[in-house]
Order: sequence, then structure tokens, then C-alpha cells
Amino acid sequence: MLTFRQAEQAYREHVLSDLDTRLSLGVLEDSDRLGDPSLEAEQQHMQAAAALLEQLQQVETDGFEQQLDIELMQRSLKLDLFFHNLQQHGEPQRRRMPNGVDGISAGIFQLFINDEREPEPRLDDILSRLQMAPAYLSTELQVITQPITRWCATELEQGEGIPSLFDTIYDWAEQIGYGKLAELKAAIEACNAALSDYLRELKSRDTIDDFAIGEDKVKELLALRQIDKTPAQLAAMASEFMAETQQLLAELTDKLVKKYDLDATTSQADLHEFLNNHYAAEIKGERLDSVLDYYHEHRQKIEDFIQQNTLFPLPEQQSMRILQTPDFLEPVIPAGAMWPPLALREGEKTSMVYLTLKEDQLAEHNQLGIPMMMVHEGTPGHHLQFASAALHESFIRRIYSANEHAEGWTTMLEDYMLDIGYVSDDIVDEVRFVTKREILRLVARVGIDLYFMTGNKDYLQVGLDLDFSSDDPFENAAKLLKTATGFTDGRVQAELNWYSSEQGYPLSYLTGNRMVWQLKQDIMDANKKRLDSDELDRQFHDVYLKSGCMPVASLRKVFEHYGYL
Repeated sequence: MLTFRQAEQAYREHVLSDLDTRLSLGVLEDSDRLGDPSLEAEQQHMQAAAALLEQLQQVETDGFEQQLDIELMQRSLKLDLFFHNLQQHGEPQRRRMPNGVDGISAGIFQLFINDEREPEPRLDDILSRLQMAPAYLSTELQVITQPITRWCATELEQGEGIPSLFDTIYDWAEQIGYGKLAELKAAIEACNAALSDYLRELKSRDTIDDFAIGEDKVKELLALRQIDKTPAQLAAMASEFMAETQQLLAELTDKLVKKYDLDATTSQADLHEFLNNHYAAEIKGERLDSVLDYYHEHRQKIEDFIQQNTLFPLPEQQSMRILQTPDFLEPVIPAGAMWPPLALREGEKTSMVYLTLKEDQLAEHNQLGIPMMMVHEGTPGHHLQFASAALHESFIRRIYSANEHAEGWTTMLEDYMLDIGYVSDDIVDEVRFVTKREILRLVARVGIDLYFMTGNKDYLQVGLDLDFSSDDPFENAAKLLKTATGFTDGRVQAELNWYSSEQGYPLSYLTGNRMVWQLKQDIMDANKKRLDSDELDRQFHDVYLKSGCMPVASLRKVFEHYGYL
């Protein structure tokens, strides 16, 4: 029988035995090496996971906190094994999902943009990885048999942007006088040639359109993520949320149409377009990246508001960088995304917020949407949440991936920050309208995620009267997403790229939103500590942020343990 400390160390060693994971968490040992994409390497890693899971069944724990950590370790390993064993058309899903582009570029990009060391050792690591990339891509082609059509198309699109990343790195190396420029140039040329061969070979492969995993697997996945609802119940929840939100949008539409003296027949979609144009972010000097100035401005305004009202605990050692999305990530970042602080890096906890700025998607970035984007991705949203978790003493709570915990927190905040008066009264209705139109993506994501995973079109019926008769799942999904949200066509397609490959993640937004609001409501109703509403808010935020990452169902146990429920 293992002691808790032995179990935690064994779990840590297992997680960090994967080179890609190790670097992504901020551990620089072996940062000059690419991981092994072979099926043999994955099989060995999963055999070790199964053996460790068995060991964790019997561990000596001392109290609630240690027992909770063991449960989280077990659940994490079970999820890894679930996806390892997941099949697509008689073969492991891994063989249907090309990942060579991310495999060679993710670590290089991190070393380039998010590494605190001097340039020389970082470039040495990048050079080494570039030299290994051709062999990596060759192995990836051996792994992939007949890929899923959409996943293959996304890989091809991402691959087209990689040479621009390498060009930027070479320019940087040249500017700082890197001593191995000739080697770097040769490695980039060889990598680009290998990448071109890899993409050409992928493009020539026969592909498979269907990628559903079936209702039973979806139920299994929901149970592993501690989401205590069936797919049908989740779809019903989405329909109910759609009806509630549409009623509010109708009321806001009536108010705003009168306020701006628009035609009485103005639709929600037309009003949304009018507001996007009316409050468009000014492009300065024809530079798209000048839009980032508005994000920086609101980031500071939000932090000032939070400090003045002492709403959330703000760690001293935390920071956030706001950047334009690089070309090769645009196919999978529709509007914005946040790379959390590297959980195991010592010192300041720094997040990277990427914003996709394209001519055909600039309507997504306006002075009504920008404040809520920063609430969601920055502080008090994902950045604050993960920066706080990265300070937790528990290894598993620094790294645990619980999507409904993360997205439930941030989407709850979109309403909360409006309710407590962050946005001025003169435009609060406009911001709420745009936010509620935007939040309908949560409803669409539930329906589309369930549809993609099961192949059942009924899950697309979330309260809109639409015809889903197409045999193309992406045409049906796009119709729902476009109608529900008014997103640009470019954003719709980028959203669907990741919906299709991140099974169970898209539905976590609304599911998490409902779970977090219910948890908060239950705590308010119980009010066992007899606190006023403002102080109860503060303590809810404090416990939520300082408990680390875990499923919302596990977090409920934490609040029970501390006497709030």
C-alpha cells in the first residue's frame, strides 16, 4: 500500500514521462527533444497509466484533501484511458486524427513566445527540435491510416501556416546574432520540405466522413467527467436556456430598436450587425493589431474595478500577455483563446491571450464585445482562475483538466460582472444584448457536440425552427451555430473545426454554466455562515479560485467540507 506522498510522486512521474506534457507544464528538462508519436510509445504510456490506476485503489490518506486528490488522480487516468481506447471505424481514434503539425510546432512556439530564458538556449532547443521534425512527421504518417475528413482538412490548413512561424523565428535569431544561423536555416529548410511531403501525403489519403462515437460512449464520457445528466437531459437543458435567453433578447431588442430609432421590424441579427458597426473598434494606421489596444485598456479597467470593490483575490505574482493569433493557429482559434500559466513554472504566473484578427472577422471585435472577452479570457476569468490554481500546493489540482469547471466559471462571470455594474448604464443594455447573442453559442455547442458525437440530428433541435436535412453534418451544424449567434462564416467554420475534435468539450460551457450557477445558488440559499450577499460572493470566489482545478461536482464537496453547504 502506498502512502499519499508516494502516490502523488508516482502520479507526477507518470505525467511528466510524456515529453510534450512536460514542456507544456513548464518543465525544461529535455526541452530540446520532441515527443514520440508512435503507437508503441502511447501503448507503453497507457499501460503504465493502467498499472498506476490499480495502485491508487489502495492508498493511505490523511483527511479530506488527500482523499480528494487521490480521486482526482484516478479520474484523470481513467479519462486518458478512455480516449486511448476510443475507436473510429475499427481502429484507435489516434489513427484517424492527424497531429503532426501540432506535434512539431507547439513546443517550438512555446519556446519562442513563452520561455523566460535567454535567447541562446531557447534557440538551441528550437534547432534541436527542428532537426528531429522530419523523423517525427514520418512516424506520424505511419500512425495515421485513413483519417477523418474534417480532421485532415484542419491539419492541412494549420500546416500551411507553419513556415511563417519558422521565418519569424529565423528573423529573431538573426536579430540577436545567434551563432548557429547556418544550422538553423538548414534545419528550417529540411523541416519545411518534410512538412510539405507530410501534407502532400495526407492530402492524397482516402478519408472517412463519419466520426461519431455513439450514445453509449458519450454517456461513459459524461460519467467520467462527473456530469450527472444523460445526453437527452443536456439537450433539454439547452432548449430551456435557449427559450430563456430568447425572451430576454426580445425584450432588449425592443428597447434598443427604440433607443436608436430603428425600424420596428428590425431583427435580432440586423440589430446585432448595427451595433457591431456602430461600436466598431477603430483600426489605427490600417494595422489590424491596433485592435489589441482596446483589449489592453479594458484589462486594466477590469482589474481596477475588481480591486476597488475587493471582489476577487488577486495573486501578486501574475501577469497576462495579449497577442494576435499567429497564422498557423487561426484555423482552431475562432475569436480568442487563453493559454494558461505553465502550471509547474516557478515565479510569476503568466497567461497568453491570443486574439484572431482577420478582415472578415473584425465584427467580432467591437467596443461592446471586448470588455466581456477580457472578463472571460483574462481577469477574473480564465487567467485569474489558472494563475490561482498554479499556486496550489497539490500537483493534481494545478494540472487537472475539468472543462465544465473552467468554462462554467468564466461564462458565469459574463453575467455577474454586468449585474454588479462593471459596464456603465448608458451601454449596459447593448453589451448585454451582444453578450446574450454571443452566449447562445453555449446552446449551439451542446446540440452540435452531442450531434457530432452520436450522429443523432435530434440533438440539434435546441429551440430554433430549422431544417437539418443535409447529409453533411457540418452543413447542419453551421446552420444552427450561424442562426443562434450571428457569427461570421469564418468564425463558424473555425468553431466547428474544434467542436468536431474535442469530444465533450463544447457542451461543457453551458453544462458548466448551469452547474456553477446552481452551486452558487445553493450556497446562497443555505447561507450557513450567515453572511451578507457581498461577503458571501467574496468567499465563494475565494474558495472557488484557491481550491485549484477539479470537476464542479468535486468542488461542491469542497464547499460542503468548509461548511458552506
